[in-house]
Amino acid sequence: MMTMRTFAAVVIFVSFVSFASAQGTGAPAAGYRRDPGTPSTARPAALREVGFDQNLSQMVPLDIRLRDERGAEVRLGDYFGARPVVLALVYYECPMLCTQVLNSLTSTLALLSLDPGRDFEVVVVSFDTRETPALAAAKRASYLARYKRPRAEAGWHFLTGDRPAIDRLTNAVGFRYVWDAQIKQFAHPAGITVLTPDGRLARYLFGIDYGARDLRLAIVDASAGRVGGPIDQVLLYCYHYDPERGRYGFAIMRALRLAAAATVLALVGFIVVMVRRDRRHAAPLS
Repeated sequence: MMTMRTFAAVVIFVSFVSFASAQGTGAPAAGYRRDPGTPSTARPAALREVGFDQNLSQMVPLDIRLRDERGAEVRLGDYFGARPVVLALVYYECPMLCTQVLNSLTSTLALLSLDPGRDFEVVVVSFDTRETPALAAAKRASYLARYKRPRAEAGWHFLTGDRPAIDRLTNAVGFRYVWDAQIKQFAHPAGITVLTPDGRLARYLFGIDYGARDLRLAIVDASAGRVGGPIDQVLLYCYHYDPERGRYGFAIMRALRLAAAATVLALVGFIVVMVRRDRRHAAPLS
C-alpha cells in the first residue's frame, strides 16, 4: 500500500506541473516595443513616446504626497512596508483602455485565494492631475462592488495627485504617456506593476489580460516567499519571469530536475519500506 501511494504521489506531482504549464498564460504582450528595423515614422506621432521602460529593482518615490479617495493627503509610502503592492497607473475618465485594465485586474484578483489588505495592497493612481478625489471615490466604490469580497476595502486605494508627484512616480515606474490634443485623450500603455513591500519594482505585466497564474506568481515573487504556500514555491521554481513578454514561462529543465529529485526520493522511500518489512518478517525466525 505504501509503495502505491508513493508512486501515485510522484505521478500526481508530474501531472500537476505539466497541467500548470498550460494554465493562465494570457495573451503575450510585447510591452510596446518596436519591431527591429521598423522606423519610428511608421507609428502615429502620439504613440512614438508611449510605452513602458522596465526599471526592475528600482525604488519608487515613497515620499511623494498624494490624495486618497476622501481627499486626505497621504504618502505613497503609507501603502508599503508590510505587503507587496499591485500598482495600476490609469486615469479615471479614460473612455476605454484604463477601464479594461481595471476590469481585467479585478477579474483576475477574484480568481486568486490571496486577499487584498492581508496578502497584498492594490494602489491605483490617476496620472491625470485634473482628476479629483470624488472621481477616485466613485471608481473605488464601483470596483469594490464588482470584486465582492468582504473587507476588501482595507486593501484597495484609489489616489490622485499634483503634477510634480505624478511625474516623479511615472518616471520611476517607466510609464511613458502623452496628451493627444486632436482626440483630447491620453495615449498611454496598458499594464500593471507589482512592487516589493519596501517599494522596489519587481514585475511588469503588460496588456489588458493578466493570467491568474502570472499575477499570483508576481505577488509571491515580490513578497520573497512570505505570501503563498508550498505549491507556490514549487511553481516559482518551475517558472521564470520573462521581462520582454511580462509573463512567467515554463522552465522545463528546472521542472525535470524537480521531478527527478522526487523520483529519487520515492525510490529511497520504497527501499526503506521494503527493508523494514523484510526485517520484521525475518525477526520471528531468529
